[in-house]
Amino acid sequence: MRTKSHQREYFFDSIRAWLMLLGIPFHVSLIYSSHQWSVNSAEPSLWLTVFNDFIHAFRMQVFFVISGYFSFMLWLRYAPREWWKVRVERVGIPMLSAIPLITLPQFFILKEWTGKITGWPHFTAYEKYNTLVWELTSHLWFLLVLVIFTSLGLVLFRHLRAAEQNLTTAPGWLILTLAVLFYSLCWGAFRRLIFTFQPALLTDGLFNFAVMQTLFYLPFFWLGALVWRNPALKARFVRFNPWALIGSVLAFFAYMANQRYSSGEGWMYEIDAVVSMLMGLWMVNVVFSFGHRFLNAHSARITWLVNASLFIYLVHHPLTLLYGIFITPHIHNNALGFIAGLLFVFGIAFVLYEIHLRIPLLRFLFSGRKARP
Repeated sequence: MRTKSHQREYFFDSIRAWLMLLGIPFHVSLIYSSHQWSVNSAEPSLWLTVFNDFIHAFRMQVFFVISGYFSFMLWLRYAPREWWKVRVERVGIPMLSAIPLITLPQFFILKEWTGKITGWPHFTAYEKYNTLVWELTSHLWFLLVLVIFTSLGLVLFRHLRAAEQNLTTAPGWLILTLAVLFYSLCWGAFRRLIFTFQPALLTDGLFNFAVMQTLFYLPFFWLGALVWRNPALKARFVRFNPWALIGSVLAFFAYMANQRYSSGEGWMYEIDAVVSMLMGLWMVNVVFSFGHRFLNAHSARITWLVNASLFIYLVHHPLTLLYGIFITPHIHNNALGFIAGLLFVFGIAFVLYEIHLRIPLLRFLFSGRKARP
């Protein structure tokens, strides 16, 4: 095990926790948005649709930057094989545990109480397999991607650590923007080739999560490692840049326009990739600078949220579905329904988290860590 002392940066922990917890207002607002989901309210809400789009447009890009940052930090502390084992256990065990305990029951909820999965007895063997991949992975996809990134990190981080680079300088915003723009165009070209020659691949759940999502978020995971490696680059991101905020606002308008006026058979997903990656880059500055200024202090409550965030994220999805199925139809005001949904999901998730802490087996399954003596 390697040793490398570093001062605790609380704002990174706080940002990671809040990004994870944003999954709850994202999915609750999805019920009341104009987007088709497993459960929808009778009438969509414009402001909740915009709110839902805003969260979706940047949240996971920033999350993977922080994941890359912490992954490279831990890689410097451990021997490579030990690092891989620790990271895969902390990510893979909760993912594998959540499939039989959370997403499998969720699959039966969708099958029996919603119209999302119809005609199951008439599905072919592949259709049943593919449906199960989509539904059992569902909101666990980012854990699968993190396992893949961890495996890639065995090679990538070794080269990053050995690379000669000037740590007192960092690429400017123009260079960073052009680099992300170029990568997004390459991703879009790759998807267009698949759409043209093998379109069935794009409906395959395993290919979508393991290949397309991995490639989409790879530059952000890599950027997070670079932020740790290069203090000058880190300083650039934690220092507020008004142009990054302006760019984020313009990108968000472009994102909403693409969602409403483009079609899936056209260039919707390619445009979405370009806009989302650029907005993700610029929002890293907005989120990091805000967090560095207002969240960079130790707090027992924030520490609790940091520790609870993954468990709460894992259990919130079926709770949101149950709320949407049984309670949403009885609340006719969308704003009131949204607030009630947040209270319902957060309240039950918090209670379940405290219960699971007192059961050693569940605590291990949902954290990947053995109880300390």
